[in-house]
Amino acid sequence: MAEPDAAARLTVELTAGLSTADLADFYQDLHRHPELSFREHRTAAKLAGRLKAAGYQVTEGVAGTGVVGVLSTGAGPVVWLRADLDALPVEEATGLPYASAAGGVMHACGHDLHVTWLAAAADALAAARDVWSGTVVVIGQPAEEAGGGAAAMVADGLHERFPRPDVLLGQHVAPGPPGLYPHRAGLVMSASDDVDVVVHGVGGHGSRPEATVDPIVTAAHIVTRLQTVVSREVAARESAVLTVGRFEAGTEHNVIPDRARLALNLRTQDPSVRRRVLSAVRRVVDGECRAAGCPAPPGFEVVSGYPATFNDAGLDAEVAAVHRALFGAQSVIDAGPVMGSEDFSLLAPEGVPYDYWFVTSTPAAVWEAAPGEGLLEKFDAVPGNHSPLFAPDASVLLPGVRTLVSAALSRLA
Repeated sequence: MAEPDAAARLTVELTAGLSTADLADFYQDLHRHPELSFREHRTAAKLAGRLKAAGYQVTEGVAGTGVVGVLSTGAGPVVWLRADLDALPVEEATGLPYASAAGGVMHACGHDLHVTWLAAAADALAAARDVWSGTVVVIGQPAEEAGGGAAAMVADGLHERFPRPDVLLGQHVAPGPPGLYPHRAGLVMSASDDVDVVVHGVGGHGSRPEATVDPIVTAAHIVTRLQTVVSREVAARESAVLTVGRFEAGTEHNVIPDRARLALNLRTQDPSVRRRVLSAVRRVVDGECRAAGCPAPPGFEVVSGYPATFNDAGLDAEVAAVHRALFGAQSVIDAGPVMGSEDFSLLAPEGVPYDYWFVTSTPAAVWEAAPGEGLLEKFDAVPGNHSPLFAPDASVLLPGVRTLVSAALSRLA
């Protein structure tokens, strides 16, 4: 295990020769050609090609579009580095010259940056394989946004087919002035659950609502009542967010449909709160449907979920110390746990510590122009992940490579 100062100095040496133009070209190409979850064929091929050229033993097609590269230089720790590949069904509105060429699909969460950082970090570590000993495993994970990618890779033998890690490391681009690297021991990201609800009604003509059971009205009552779950059933000291992300019903102005569909998302940070909120949502849905006289019980399915992400305290302290040595003491902050969620932790075999941190990326001019006095006020005022205006600054390309390289070197012999 390298000392923080030594790992930082070596990181600068190993990445000094990286071409910022090459980083920008690779990143802009990925941004221009985003792909949705489990369809990341081009993105995966681009990453696999870089890894092969650097000398990694590459396995493609893990869980469909996942990529795993392995580079071993001898006895020593096994370090896993991960990036996610997929984009979102968002229409880009950034106006960038390299904006998405795929209508309705955008790298609105920054996974194109993640892949760029990972590919360049893999290049740097491979080019300097004579100065470290151990094994680096590079993972390009599909379908983080859809929620099934990490689990699918594990189901496809990730833990059995590749060297078992001593640590798992990952990072995420985030809003904020460039130059900050938020770290946190313990709880860093929340659990997430997606719930699909189907309200069954009795359809009919809009002129005769008395002959129907209107599922739109019932679903509207459900949406309204759900707002009380967090405000009236979750204590102020606890954290939870409940969002209705989709409401679908009907086909014509004068037709009352026979069903309505809701898509819900729940975010919690405590397992007991998670269970309680899910139970309350189910109770509200069932109760409103019974009160409306629906002809059949509602459909209720938890379709996907992420566990909460808990960084290993010792590992996070080590990686944060390296990042302080690399970027300065004031660059590493603890911004507290976030309500965002990740399936990153599912990649770690049982008992293996992991660490997950952030790299801030809002262009300086955008940050300075944002209203607000402090970090948190401005944070809420700038385009964030999943926004059609999300556009990370190019200045974070090289620092994001160095965060990964330095974290890996802190563990490699």
